[in-house]
Amino acid sequence: MGGAAMGAAVVCAGVAAWLMGDRRSGARRARLLLAGGAALDSGHSAHSGPPRWPRPAGGLRRVRGRPRAEWWAMAVGAVLAVLGSSVLPVVAGAAAVPLLRRVQLAGETRRARERRTDEVIALCGALAGEVRAGRQPGQALLRAARDTGGLGDGRAAVLAAARFGGDVPGALAVAARQPGADGLLGLAACWRVAVDRGAGLAAGIDRLEGALRAERDQRAELRAQLAGTRSTAVMLAALPGLGLLLGAALGADPLHVLLHTGAGLGCLLIGGVLEGAGLWWARRIVKGAEST
Repeated sequence: MGGAAMGAAVVCAGVAAWLMGDRRSGARRARLLLAGGAALDSGHSAHSGPPRWPRPAGGLRRVRGRPRAEWWAMAVGAVLAVLGSSVLPVVAGAAAVPLLRRVQLAGETRRARERRTDEVIALCGALAGEVRAGRQPGQALLRAARDTGGLGDGRAAVLAAARFGGDVPGALAVAARQPGADGLLGLAACWRVAVDRGAGLAAGIDRLEGALRAERDQRAELRAQLAGTRSTAVMLAALPGLGLLLGAALGADPLHVLLHTGAGLGCLLIGGVLEGAGLWWARRIVKGAEST
């Protein structure tokens, strides 16, 4: 049983390593090809500099490349499987991969939303400056959008409407559907009021920019206040692992008790359920506080 468990752990670890390496091999080859194509297009000859060795460089980058965080669960599970002579840690590590991936995607989505919010604020500031400089609203929007990325995927539609006299507020409202681009709805309202009723566009955009900045600063302050709550939750979640390390240091062999005895398996199951419920509840509290 112990030999079979160790063999399964080694196989799973090898599969995880292969997946981590293979997912980047295609992108790495594409970057190398594109880099070579760019060098050819720029007119440099093959003898204009020292020879390059793409294969060894690619190999070094592959060694130095950091795998995605969720795949560390498989590596930790494989190590625990070898130490505890059981396949249960490998199964748990494999089950944790999609959960960690979901958490990572949520974090990336939040960061992308924050970047888009900053870009919308920068767009409002640039647009107000261009209008004050005496440019017409359409020309001001074209120049402001050229210097900032606040329009995102709706850039082409908004700029086409501004250039050819189309429905700019409607295009801005469509672009505001992107995550983090809610401020474009306010810009659309300012544009409609300024164009239809002759109100000052720069003054309205200034007020909009101030409101967006205040909202962003408030969210940042709230996130800083919740950092202590997150740290406490992470510390409490890591206590069971610390207990295992202390038990192993004292010679109690906790892995054998947890993985090879009925009472240990029951404690492991109940503890895992309580650990997951605690993390879910803490995350829900933090998300609820951030959404208020």
